Amino acid sequence: MAEAPADYLEFAAARSRHLFRTACLLTGDWHLAEDLVQETLAKMYRSWRRIDRTDTPVAYANTVLVHLFLSQRRRRSSDEYPSDNLPEPAGRSEDPELRLTLLEALARMSPRDRAVLVLRYWEDRSADETALTLGTTPEAVRAQCLRALQRLRALLGSQFMEITPK
Repeated sequence: MAEAPADYLEFAAARSRHLFRTACLLTGDWHLAEDLVQETLAKMYRSWRRIDRTDTPVAYANTVLVHLFLSQRRRRSSDEYPSDNLPEPAGRSEDPELRLTLLEALARMSPRDRAVLVLRYWEDRSADETALTLGTTPEAVRAQCLRALQRLRALLGSQFMEITPK
């Protein structure tokens, strides 16, 4: 096997942490997130010569990551079960109880709803960027965000009001 190009190694080193954080938010599982990032970087490596580096390979990596997550959720075999153990937060939160509650609620949402909420609100991406990553239109992203936020609010219920600062 040929040695990896230096620019690919630089890209992988620079983006791995961010990809892992996004994967943790999407999967809710540390180990699945590691697998997802590894598979994403492997796909990036195989396509590295074809990726247009004048555009940004970051967008390509994010798209690959989300698509792998969504397809993984569709093809999950019956002997795999989701875990209710969430990864430790990467950094300190202003309100760790709120953060854990949000992570638990996200874990109970559908993969598509989770992906759109993580990309739009946790990753703070625009509707256009989210649409590009998910392979849809900005209008569809906005509509899906509204529905996903309603579902999230329903999941959080009164528990959300108790932990929200007044």
